[in-house]
Amino acid sequence: MTVFNQYEQRQIAEAIARAERRTDAELVTVLARRADDYAYLPLFWAALLALVIPAVLHLLINWPSLRALLVAQVVLFIGLCLLLRNARLASLVTPRLLRHRRASGLARQQFRELNLQRTAGATGVLIFVSEAEHYVAILADKGIEQHLDAQARAVLVARFTEQVRQGRTLQGFVECIDACGELLSRQLPATHSRNELPNRLVILD
Repeated sequence: MTVFNQYEQRQIAEAIARAERRTDAELVTVLARRADDYAYLPLFWAALLALVIPAVLHLLINWPSLRALLVAQVVLFIGLCLLLRNARLASLVTPRLLRHRRASGLARQQFRELNLQRTAGATGVLIFVSEAEHYVAILADKGIEQHLDAQARAVLVARFTEQVRQGRTLQGFVECIDACGELLSRQLPATHSRNELPNRLVILD
């Protein structure tokens, strides 16, 4: 996961403060290394392939023999388990739909746990990134949704997601925060100076 030093984290905090001076929205940022470890999937694929590959070879070319079939399956299972311990290889056997579902669930969980739904005027906005899944979400409470509609959020998410893929997560956060601040300042300009939620980047290891 991208490791942000204190200066970089301060850049994000300053971007949030800058945006909140222009709008009544309360912005919170969260960065997760990954939404799930998916530990069961490598085991599932290793077991499935260990069962299927030797069995298919036996049926097609009569190799290995029935006596050696069980040994081949056990050896292949152990080998695949060791191979799929590699995070990059493990991610290849994790369906994209599942990865995004887990990341989406974590984003909604963070929205609740960080109390974004309890702000005065329901003005909470969560900018969430799960790096391993290359997943970005902008969740808005009901007081914000009409001012930051789904289409506007989709554009911001697409841009930020591409920056995460390119390893420019810090730049993505700052640009996304600034863009949200700009959009919301037109529809929901600042009318008070209270700060209900912390401006710091929340990092989930």
